[in-house]
Amino acid sequence: MVNNIAIIGSSGAIGSAFTQQLARLHPDATIHAFSRNEPEELADHIIHYTIDYNSEACIEESASLASKESPLDMVIVATGILHNVELMPEKSLRDLSAEKFKIVFEANTILPALIAKHFLSKLNRDNRSIFAVLSARVGSISDNRLGGWYSYRASKAALNMIIKNSAIEIGRRNRQAIIVGLHPGTVDSNLSKPFQGNVPDENLFTPDFSAKKLLEVLENLTTESSGKCFAWDGKEVKP
Repeated sequence: MVNNIAIIGSSGAIGSAFTQQLARLHPDATIHAFSRNEPEELADHIIHYTIDYNSEACIEESASLASKESPLDMVIVATGILHNVELMPEKSLRDLSAEKFKIVFEANTILPALIAKHFLSKLNRDNRSIFAVLSARVGSISDNRLGGWYSYRASKAALNMIIKNSAIEIGRRNRQAIIVGLHPGTVDSNLSKPFQGNVPDENLFTPDFSAKKLLEVLENLTTESSGKCFAWDGKEVKP
């Protein structure tokens, strides 16, 4: 039974889709939705909180708020960055800069690690619980055949190591916890918009489709899955 859910990054394309679908799937659960911006409309059992991702104290407080009444059965981390108005994925070594690496790693690796630091201890220890973070197939070292996208690939590869380490540590004291990364596929969102030109229509997913498939993946995971990364189709993404 899923009674208490937290979604961090609930205002993004996939985060919003997760929030709405979980609200429909678990109408009796309390859903804590964290984002920088408050959404216009929410179901009655969704509680929204504004979160400052740059403040570890705020992240710690968010974890306490979400678990105040009961332990968390599911935590979804749907934050991340690929580009912004001043930053695009690097095509070659000459495009690298320390500043780009700092921005990308802060969003894609450090923030999820700090969320894990404060939220994992709040997971339910009596029943099955899930902590899932949006990762990416391009974070797979063994699957990298194209190169490029240095900071993004590296940040997701590092994130996958955070997931593995966390699963090992938390598994020692919470044998019911499942900690995984999720690859959503190419989703039609602002994050992927500049890179959709070569993506076949059948491989460009709506946020709702991707969230639905990922929730189906989570439903079928066991504690043996903890520490791994899974794609929207249920297949494991190799390190």
